[in-house]
Amino acid sequence: MQSPEKDLPRHVAIIMDGNGRWAKRRGLPRIEGHRRGADSVRDITRASREIGLQALTLYAFSSQNWDRPVEEVRLLMALLRDYLVDERAEILDNNIRLTSIGEVSRLPDFVREPLDELKAASAGNTGMTLTLALSYGGREAIIDATKRLIERVQTGEIRIQDVNALSFGEALSTNGLPPLDLVIRTSGEQRLSNFLLWEVAYAELHFTDTLWPDFRRAELFEALATYQGRERRFGLTSEQIRLIASK
Repeated sequence: MQSPEKDLPRHVAIIMDGNGRWAKRRGLPRIEGHRRGADSVRDITRASREIGLQALTLYAFSSQNWDRPVEEVRLLMALLRDYLVDERAEILDNNIRLTSIGEVSRLPDFVREPLDELKAASAGNTGMTLTLALSYGGREAIIDATKRLIERVQTGEIRIQDVNALSFGEALSTNGLPPLDLVIRTSGEQRLSNFLLWEVAYAELHFTDTLWPDFRRAELFEALATYQGRERRFGLTSEQIRLIASK
């Protein structure tokens, strides 16, 4: 399949779901599904860079995932560390900037240290931005942004009337990323699961039954083709959109 060539979204976010079910259907331990899912991360990242996406955000570990069995969390952290070490050269060689959102301070040192090092090493890269959502929750991110704005008002840095959608967006950890255009969720589930709740306001949503370990560039291109076929109105009418496009 050829990659899409026009009207690409600037920023794609993916809820990577279905690793456990993939493993269960094959009689394998859940961790094997996560290992296979890491292969999908590599393929989707490469494909996204190759076709020219500006930003790719992956929901790798939620705030609520800490409540999973201790052994599964430990293995997930080990997989994350392996990914950061193994993909370091490819990220740097391909001009990818790595960032993260979420409470990364909760990550164990053996994950946080290579994460911080790779973020610093890739900070000057000007190609696609790859953001890992780690220990991330959309509600938690909104609360944190609210606290930052309250502090700025209390210190007199800004006035209460300066608190608006723009200043709130600037207080979020996703500040600096392009607007979110498309959210993809795998495995047949049709919910956001506390992911990018502020940013998703006008994003297109694409749900697929494909489990994450089986989601590769062909499935990504299908989602992008679906996106390209939609009319994005942002609260306007179709007639208004056509008028704006004609100018």
